[in-house]
Amino acid sequence: MSVTKDSFMAGGVAEATAGYNADFKCPTLDMISWSQGLFGFVASLQPILDALTPYVATTSPTGNATPPRTPPPFDGDISISKLRIAYRNGLSPLSVLESLFESIEKYQHIDPAVWIHLEDKDKVMQRANMLVAQSPDLKNLPPLFGVPFSVKDSIDINGIPTTTACPPLTHVPSVSAPVYDVLLREGAIFIGKTNLDQLATGLTGCRSPFGITRSVLNRNYISGGSSSGNCVSVGAGLVSFSLATDTAGSARVPSGFNGVVGYKPTRGLVSAMGVTPACLSLDCVAFIAGNVQDARTVWDLCVGFDENDRYAKITSPLQRHVDAIGEAAASFKFGIPPPEALAICAPVYRRKFHEAIQKLQTMGGRLTPIDWSPFEKAGKLLYEGTFVSERLASLPDDWFMKNQGHLHPVIRSIFEKVIARNSTAIQAYRDLQAKALYTRQAEKVFAYDSAGVDVVVVPTAPTHWTVDQVLADPIGTNSTLGEFTHFGNVLDLCAVAVPAGTYPLSEMAAESHESGVLPFSITFLGGSRMDAKTLEISRRFHDVM
Repeated sequence: MSVTKDSFMAGGVAEATAGYNADFKCPTLDMISWSQGLFGFVASLQPILDALTPYVATTSPTGNATPPRTPPPFDGDISISKLRIAYRNGLSPLSVLESLFESIEKYQHIDPAVWIHLEDKDKVMQRANMLVAQSPDLKNLPPLFGVPFSVKDSIDINGIPTTTACPPLTHVPSVSAPVYDVLLREGAIFIGKTNLDQLATGLTGCRSPFGITRSVLNRNYISGGSSSGNCVSVGAGLVSFSLATDTAGSARVPSGFNGVVGYKPTRGLVSAMGVTPACLSLDCVAFIAGNVQDARTVWDLCVGFDENDRYAKITSPLQRHVDAIGEAAASFKFGIPPPEALAICAPVYRRKFHEAIQKLQTMGGRLTPIDWSPFEKAGKLLYEGTFVSERLASLPDDWFMKNQGHLHPVIRSIFEKVIARNSTAIQAYRDLQAKALYTRQAEKVFAYDSAGVDVVVVPTAPTHWTVDQVLADPIGTNSTLGEFTHFGNVLDLCAVAVPAGTYPLSEMAAESHESGVLPFSITFLGGSRMDAKTLEISRRFHDVM
């Protein structure tokens, strides 16, 4: 039997039926997996044994335990899965942290804008020593034992100022965000709070008084935002994962520009308490990691209903059945935007997206026609409608007038335009009704029937701007970047941005004489609470890239 959080799934192990009459056994096993696994799944035991091998103590031929071994040297791989194995084999988290602080210090000279708050090294080492003392059994360590992580500076941590990159809004919380507390309980080690677009408003990484972050692959190009420092800290190998937020693409776009995974769960599955609101009804806690499995590992630990979060979902994420035998084991259906929607993309992005589609088809994906209209209309609703007014709704009525002189010029301009609209309650209700309609239409796209798809696949962004291009046109360039992200939160979807290769720098900027490459990324969008299925398809794609 396979046990998942809040659910059970029946399963059969093929080896357990050895010795049974074949004419009886085969039809019986097929019946269990009938209707694409409706009643459960059948699998071989060997993959499970292979996966458990690193965690099982070996014994000598005489049966005696293997004598203590010299702890392995740190090889520089800070993915969660690799750190788990290394720690169980005796590697000390102190060795990992020593190396990381050296890397952080060096990277400060490359990009000094990554961090707003960096924890004192001695305090971090003290935390590591405490974890080691509390966990003497190396075969029974907490899931995130010794795993270093960063946090976006719009998420509360007890005793550390939360700035949201906006000095007038800085406060010192007395309580940490619940999601942060979960990570500490599971053994993770906090390294620091990262830079962001002011008030989490923007997709460029160029709107902070603490400096402009840059792509880890080329400092002339933007890091993306608003979770800019989160994605740079992971992409530069300074932490294993990062706790971010996503309101309109703030975790997905910068992940795409830094070659990492950005996962926005379905709204309400992870508590958003302790997060400074951007648009309260759309804000999501998001996870940045080097690979999909690491992002899922952290999410699995953080999922839970929080009665204090007004937008929390009482229902659990859906664990759609596992297709376990035959062609269904490797197949899935996916939809993509129509050619006219992809026309906004840079030529190299269109080329790379077509390559990604071909890769998905070789994996067993079946390209299926979809109705793109609800996605397009919902994306326009976010900033062309009244929803953008919610960015002021969580602030006191007179806050903007008192503090506008302290705001980043671009943020001030955005808020001035919002106020100048004089949006009415009638317009707001019409937009809410439209949102409900588009959400229902999108549900049909992901329906579990012959016409529905498992995921919709889009380019994470249409292009990759240079810092100079964004500074020259801060509003227009930012708007373009959200073409394939804005609708995700409006429609209550889950989304995983995944690296999909690189391309020569010359293909983006023909006039450039620089060598090197830039990253490309695609995003897998799944229906509300279909996070598990969406993550699994994303993982399979990332594994073959």
